[in-house]
Amino acid sequence: MSESPLLGTTYRTHACGEIRSAHDGRQVTVAGWVASQRDHGGLIFINLRDRYGELQIVVDPTDDPAGLDIARAARLEDVLQVTGTVRRRPENAVNPDMTTGEVELLAAGVVLLAKTATPPFVIDEQMTASEETGLRYRYLDLRRPPLQRNLMLRHRAAQATRRYFDERDFLEIETPFLIRSTPEGARDYLVPSRIHHGRFYALPQSPQQFKQLLMMSGFDRYVQIVRCFRDEDLRADRQPEFTQVDVEMSFVDEPDVLEVSESYLVRLLREVLGVEAETPFPRFTMDEALERFGSDKPDLRYGLEIRDVSDVVSAGAFKVFRSVLAEGGTVRALAVPGAGGPTRKVVDELTEVARTYGAKGVVPLTVATDGLDGPVAKFLSSEEQQGIVDRLEASPGDLVLLVADTWRTALEALGALRVDLARRLELTRDGGFKFAWIRAFPLVEQDAESGRLTAVHHPFTAPADPEAFRALVAEIPKGGNAAGMSPEWHQRVLALTARAYDAVLNGYEIGGGSIRTHRSDDQAAMFRLLGLSDDEAREKFGFLIEALRYGAPPHGGIAFGFDRIVMLLAGASSLREVIAFPKTTAALSLLDGSPGPVSTDQLDELGLRLKD
Repeated sequence: MSESPLLGTTYRTHACGEIRSAHDGRQVTVAGWVASQRDHGGLIFINLRDRYGELQIVVDPTDDPAGLDIARAARLEDVLQVTGTVRRRPENAVNPDMTTGEVELLAAGVVLLAKTATPPFVIDEQMTASEETGLRYRYLDLRRPPLQRNLMLRHRAAQATRRYFDERDFLEIETPFLIRSTPEGARDYLVPSRIHHGRFYALPQSPQQFKQLLMMSGFDRYVQIVRCFRDEDLRADRQPEFTQVDVEMSFVDEPDVLEVSESYLVRLLREVLGVEAETPFPRFTMDEALERFGSDKPDLRYGLEIRDVSDVVSAGAFKVFRSVLAEGGTVRALAVPGAGGPTRKVVDELTEVARTYGAKGVVPLTVATDGLDGPVAKFLSSEEQQGIVDRLEASPGDLVLLVADTWRTALEALGALRVDLARRLELTRDGGFKFAWIRAFPLVEQDAESGRLTAVHHPFTAPADPEAFRALVAEIPKGGNAAGMSPEWHQRVLALTARAYDAVLNGYEIGGGSIRTHRSDDQAAMFRLLGLSDDEAREKFGFLIEALRYGAPPHGGIAFGFDRIVMLLAGASSLREVIAFPKTTAALSLLDGSPGPVSTDQLDELGLRLKD
C-alpha cells in the first residue's frame, strides 16, 4: 500500500484532503469527521473531513455490507475510519468546488471510531451560532475550514519568520515571563509570589529591557516570537495576551532596522500568500501622515487625501470658517469621487463620525459644473468655490467635505471620515497590501489630567536631537522637576522628536520600534525629564541603568504584532479569527471559565486576602 509520507499511521495511510486522481486504483485508509451524509437507497454517500479537506466516500452494500449499517447510522461529526479503493468520478459527477472533487473512495471497510453528541451549531464554512456560543465551544468552532485555514496560515507565517531571521544571523533567545513590575503605559498582569509574601511578579508587556540587556551582552542580533500581556481595554484588534515578533540589533541606525524589517515583511507576504509587496515602502513623518490622511496609521489602498483650504476661505463671508481661523484653527477638506448628492441620512451619519472625533460638525458640498452645491454654498463666493474645487482637484459629481476646527481635531475627524467613506464605497474591495513607515513621533507628551510628561513610545527611546534634549533637561533646577518649568520650556520639550518608527499595513499599525538610548547619562536625563527621582529610577529600572554603565553598543529594534499581521494576511476582521483560544472583549475565556475564583487555602498560601 502506498502511504502518505507525512500521515502514515495506525489509523490512516492518507489525509482526506490529499487524495487526487493520481491515486486512482490505490487502496487507502482515511479517518475524519462526517461533514455530510446522503442516503440514496442502495448507496450511502459521506463527505469525510479532516484539516486537509473533504473526501467523498461511497458505501455500496455489495462491497461493504457491514459498513452500510455504520454509514447509514452516521451522524454529522461522528468520527469514522474508512478503508477502500480510490476511483475517478464520472465526468458529469466531478465537483469543482472540492480539491478532491475528481475522485471518490469506494469503501471496503467502515469503522466507527467515536460517536458524537448533537453539536450546538452546524460546523461548516459559515458560523451560524452567536460569537459567544462559538467561543464556548471553541474546539468545535476550530473544526470549521475557515478557522483551520487561518491557523495554518499563521503556522506558515511563523515558519517564514524563523527562516528569514535565521538566514540573517539572528539568534532566537527566550526572555523571562516572570519579571518585575515597572508600570509604564498599560497595566501589568500581576503574579503573587508564594515564597515571598507581599511581593509580585508581572507578566511582560514586552521583553524590552531584556532584549536591550542582550545587546549589552554581545548578542548583536536577537529575535523572539514571544507572548506578551497587557491588562487593558480590548478591541477587535487587541487581546490581553498576544504574540509579537521581537527584534533587536546592535551597531545600527534607523535605516538598518528599517531595511531588515521591510525585507522581512516583503518575504512574509511572498512566502505566505505568493504576493509581491510594492517597495520601497513610502515613508512619512507623523505630521505629514496626519496632514495628508488624518491618521498616523494611514490606509494607502485608496486616495481621498486631505487638503488645507484655510487660505481659500479666510476672507470669505462664512462666519464659522472665519471665527475658527481667527482663533488659530484650520479649515481642511477632502473630495470623494462620484459620491456627490448624499442623502440626509448619510449626511447625519457622517456628521456623527466627525463629532466622535471632537469636531463640531462637517460641511458637505457637491461639485457642480459651475461651482459647489449645498446649504453652505450660498455663503461662499464663486472664487472661494472654485478655489476649493481646484485645491482638491475635484470633478462634477464629487462629494466635498470640510471641517473647521483645531489642527489635530480637523485632521483626525476627516481621517475618520476618509476611512468611513472608503468602507461605504468599498474602495478596498479589490484587496491588496499597502505598507508605510511613519517616523518623527514626539519624544514625550503631556498627560491631560496630571500634566506630567510621559514617553510617547517608551522611556528607552533615543531623542532625534540629543544635544537639544540634554540642554532642556539641564535647565531643570537641581532638586526640582519638569512640573515646575515654564510653559515656554514645555513647548520646546513637546517639540522634541524621537528616533522612533511605526510600520503600517492597510490602516493598521503592525509594528513599532526605535533606536534606544545607549548612554547611561542620557537615560538618567530621560528619567529626570519624566519626573522620576534618582531613587525612583533605581527602584524601577536599576538593573538597566547599571548595565548601561558597562559599555552599551548603539542599538535599536522593532516589535511586530504577529496576531495583527496574520489577521490582515488572512483577510479576517478580528484577532479572534486567527488565535486558537482567544478571550472576549471583557478578557474572559468562555471555554474554560477563566478568570475564575480560587480557594481560601490557595490565597492563604500566597499570603493574600480578598476585600469584601
